[in-house]
Amino acid sequence: MLQLQPPRFLPLPRCRIPGSSSRRRRARPPALAVRSQWKLPDVDTDAVQERVRSWLSRAQGAVVGAAQAAREKGKRKEDAEGRKKQRKEEVEEQALDFAVPEITVERRVGRGWLSMDAVVAIEQFARLNGLTGRKVQRIFKALAHEHVHSDARSLVEYCCFRYLSRDNSDFHPNLTELAFQRLIFVTMLAWEDPYDEDNDPHSSLDNYSILGRFVGEDAFVRIAPAVAGVADVSTAHHLFRALVGTEKGLTLDLWTTYLGELLKVHHGRQTHKIGDNFLSGEQVLCIGSSKKRPVLKWEQNTAWPGHLTLTNKALYFEAIGLAGMKKPLRLDLTDHNSRVQKAKVGPFGSRLFDSAVSVSSGSVSSEWTLEFVDFGGEMRRDVWLAFINEIISVYKFIREYGPRDDDPTIRHVYGAHKGKKRAVSSATNSIARLQSLQFIRRLHEDPAKLVQFSYLLGAPYGDVVLQTLAVNFWGGSLITNSKVANERSPQRHKHSEGSSSGRSHVHDIDGSVYLGKWMTSPSWASSHSVSFWRGSSVKHGVILSKFLVVADKNLVEKAMVACKEKSKVVEKTHATIVAATVEGACTSIRYNG
Repeated sequence: MLQLQPPRFLPLPRCRIPGSSSRRRRARPPALAVRSQWKLPDVDTDAVQERVRSWLSRAQGAVVGAAQAAREKGKRKEDAEGRKKQRKEEVEEQALDFAVPEITVERRVGRGWLSMDAVVAIEQFARLNGLTGRKVQRIFKALAHEHVHSDARSLVEYCCFRYLSRDNSDFHPNLTELAFQRLIFVTMLAWEDPYDEDNDPHSSLDNYSILGRFVGEDAFVRIAPAVAGVADVSTAHHLFRALVGTEKGLTLDLWTTYLGELLKVHHGRQTHKIGDNFLSGEQVLCIGSSKKRPVLKWEQNTAWPGHLTLTNKALYFEAIGLAGMKKPLRLDLTDHNSRVQKAKVGPFGSRLFDSAVSVSSGSVSSEWTLEFVDFGGEMRRDVWLAFINEIISVYKFIREYGPRDDDPTIRHVYGAHKGKKRAVSSATNSIARLQSLQFIRRLHEDPAKLVQFSYLLGAPYGDVVLQTLAVNFWGGSLITNSKVANERSPQRHKHSEGSSSGRSHVHDIDGSVYLGKWMTSPSWASSHSVSFWRGSSVKHGVILSKFLVVADKNLVEKAMVACKEKSKVVEKTHATIVAATVEGACTSIRYNG
């Protein structure tokens, strides 16, 4: 900031005139100054006036600059609000205009008439698949089991999943298009209400609109994870609750706002240029640096501000010293001894502020205490705790459920060498979603429940869900010329007794194979694991991929059903214990009183 200095006037010399009274001081003429080398008539009045004019000019410039900065800040805020309003208007306009060239689908199905939401979703996805709605309807009727081929909800799933199964990316490229975002929202509405309540065969698109409509939790959990990068099956319930909060449901505006912020996060990762001090092959996920909310690294009761960077393998901290930025320190998060937990910090070891985390990697010397200054509460610390813990957890998952990097049997299963990359990408996508929720201020749920691997490592029945994820990531078709192909068991999902190397292979719903040699985790031998894999086959659904099954559930979804039920039991039991403890304490207080 510009510091204004007043004009410097030389002080008049002080001296007492002989003979003057000690009771009263009076001004003496400058010409009578004794032993003074400076006299008032010698003052350069022009120089003084010039100095005053210069000072006033600087003051005026500072005021003008401050006013200009305030105007620019207000203009940027107005522009941001204008863009937000424009986007909302675009969403509303497109919500009223559906480019369905012709309704070809047969609206009369076995259980009633298709709703207009279902008609729009079926026709739109049929065009994306290069077909008409009626043609897709006939194909589904020929493929599906007789119990479901006339079910409207299953028809909606087939049209949507058939198109989504064509993409194998970690983040669906069509999400950049507002029309595709709107179509997924319509599909969720159609899945929720696939039948016309009025059974009116003459309803049309003339008065059709999705403004003011709400998507429920079940529809979101079924459709959103099918779109790559939008949600995980294991955390979709918590993601919905974090978005919606106490509202009635998910609106179109909230849906597009969430996806818009998610796109910004992924675009920022792609365009960010990593510095020379970072190891090659690492991807920057998020950066913690702010003048208003700094990150502090505590060392021996001293807090050093700096820039914190999280990559897909490590943490980097660049301390801000008196001479500028120091060389960044690196803390590896892939080590098997890596840990992170909440911590309290304060001057002189007082531990006053509950806003820090303690991160360690193998030894005491590799332990960091990081404080995330946030005057609004502890949410910023909790979010970063979830970020760091997810990276630690995904490498713990890889060590426990994946084959070693030097395992030669990886070459015997097609695509198994990409399993580790798939797992890490899944974790980084979880972090991206949590970042998006943080930016749009939609964190109505514990951040620890919004990141997949760290949540499942502590959830009841979470080990079985992690097994299904391992089969998804490393499973593939066996290479017929390999030696391992001859060891395949004729019975699917069979577990044999004995050592882990003697176990039978596990098969995914699409026939992909996860080798028994890789089943080194003790969780594979648990009774609930064996029970799950024996009954994990798909009976009546249409399998489009290992992730997408029409009218049935994939392996992860099946495992999450049991995980969710057991989590409810645990939460209910915990609430009962807490209530009993509080009641007992109150009773004790009354008796003692």
